[in-house]
Amino acid sequence: MILVVGGAGYIGSHLVKELVEKEEVLILDNLTTGHVEAIDSRAVFVEGDLGNEEDLDPIFSKYPIKAVMHFAAFSLVGESVQDPYKYYENNVANTLTLLKVMLKHKVKNFIFSSTAATYGIPEEEIILENSITSPINPYGKSKLIVEQILTDFHQAYGLNYVVLRYFNAAGAHISGEIGENHDPETHLIPLILQHLLGERDSISVFGTDYPTADGTCIRDYIHVTDLAEAHIQALEALLDGRKEAETYNLGNGLGYSVKEVIETCEKVTERKANVVLAERRAGDPARLVASSDKIFNELGWKAVRNLEEIIGSAWEWHKKGE
Repeated sequence: MILVVGGAGYIGSHLVKELVEKEEVLILDNLTTGHVEAIDSRAVFVEGDLGNEEDLDPIFSKYPIKAVMHFAAFSLVGESVQDPYKYYENNVANTLTLLKVMLKHKVKNFIFSSTAATYGIPEEEIILENSITSPINPYGKSKLIVEQILTDFHQAYGLNYVVLRYFNAAGAHISGEIGENHDPETHLIPLILQHLLGERDSISVFGTDYPTADGTCIRDYIHVTDLAEAHIQALEALLDGRKEAETYNLGNGLGYSVKEVIETCEKVTERKANVVLAERRAGDPARLVASSDKIFNELGWKAVRNLEEIIGSAWEWHKKGE
């Protein structure tokens, strides 16, 4: 059985939907940001907190858990700057509690959902796994601290892990049953689609004078189902002993500009956006794109769904509430 912590959240629920086809799945989620309706009925669900040993111990005692996949982090950059305690407590301290209970019960396979925010503002056009990690906010720092903990735990306790770093998960499941549902919403694609559904008056573009082809920032977007498939391939590599301690980037390797994303949303929805040009935001680099060559070469994974497919799936899901 695989324990998915945060399996009622956006990325976690999409992972579970794919994983239940191959493994028995147990979800642990405290539903702080997750949604009951996103829980796959084929999985066992336990409401509880990864930072509470009294919630964790009975789970590990009752179920034959062979690996843990961790998606239960807070991930809003702005909020992490305003309330760093919240981020270090949940993302670091609570993860330590989870790892402690795992080791107590001799569960030594761990998949960690990390972030390319660990790189901060990279100097390279394409970010590699060995690029300098210098996060510029508590969210990115909290993820990097856990990565460093995993390195130490592997050496000291034999904990095997795969860290997966990625930027912008987007899109919805092809079934239309689950999609991106954050409150507050901060991600570009759902913000545009909410605007095109009439839920927002406009969409803001922060900066049009960047050194890119159209002057707007370029970011790496990846379909959430592509992400789920990468996590499963990483899990299989741990379980069959091909990998013991590894870090991979997950990205499309190309990047799309803010203008390209808006135009593609307009094309898919056949609706016109009201775009408001605004000043640059502090700390926004011109380009953030990750190379996934390493995971392709070692595990055979690559992102296969393009921007139009990402937006099309998200649009079908968002329209359900229209």
